[in-house]
Amino acid sequence: MVWVLSAVVIVIIGAAVMAASGRFGAVPPVVDDRPAPDLPPGPLGPEDLRGASFAVVARGYSMAQVDSLLERLAGQLGQASGRAEEEPTTASEEPSQDPGMTT
Repeated sequence: MVWVLSAVVIVIIGAAVMAASGRFGAVPPVVDDRPAPDLPPGPLGPEDLRGASFAVVARGYSMAQVDSLLERLAGQLGQASGRAEEEPTTASEEPSQDPGMTT
């Protein structure tokens, strides 16, 4: 009787290993059902960032969502600094020198 029960346990463990390895059919792809931050398209303002919330996962916030937002902000800041560098300075924006100062 012990031999029969041992054989049944071994068959069950073997079937579980085969099922876990995908031998009985392909395992469906993982579905990411975490909520994404609800941010408007286009440039982001301070209120958009204050209202941003991320999905909480086992080790904190979702890294993919945080990285995506940081990448978007970096691109937005890069465009803003690029426009600032392209704008020529006018005479009114030039720093005025004190007539009493010598250089």
